[in-house]
Amino acid sequence: MSCGISGIRFFRVDGGRALRTGFWTTHRILKLNPWSFPAFLIALSGLAAAIGLRVLFEFLGATFYFATFFPAVLLASILAGVPAGAFAALVTIPIVWWAFLPPAFEFNPLTPADYSDFTMFMLCSTLLIWFAQLCREALVAMERMESSGEF
Repeated sequence: MSCGISGIRFFRVDGGRALRTGFWTTHRILKLNPWSFPAFLIALSGLAAAIGLRVLFEFLGATFYFATFFPAVLLASILAGVPAGAFAALVTIPIVWWAFLPPAFEFNPLTPADYSDFTMFMLCSTLLIWFAQLCREALVAMERMESSGEF
C-alpha cells in the first residue's frame, strides 16, 4: 500500500515501517535553517521568478498586480520558513509599487484602492505563511512518528 503527499511517497513495508521515496523528502525541506542566507536566497529567487512572470503577463495585457507573488511567498514559506516568507511578502510591496503601478518605475502617491490592494495582499500573505508553517510542523510531526515507529 502506498500514498503520496505532494511528491513524498510512503510505502508500508517491513512490519509497518514507512519508507520515503521521491525527490522532495522531509529531510531536504527541513534541513534549511529559516534565518540562514540560503533561505533568503530562496525567497529572492522566488521573487525574481514572480517578477519575470508578472512582466510576461503585463506584456500579454493582464493587469493583476499581485497574482504572481502569492506562489513566491508560499514556496518561500514552505521551503525556507516563516522569515523567508515574510521577507518575500514585505519586499513585494515596494517592487509592485515601483515597477508595476502606473506610472511604472516611479514612487507616486498611492490611491485608496492601492492601499486596499496592499492590505489585502498582506492579509492573504499572512494566511499563506501561517498555512506553510502548519505544513512544516506537520512534516516534522510525521518525521517524529515515523522514527518512533508509531506511523
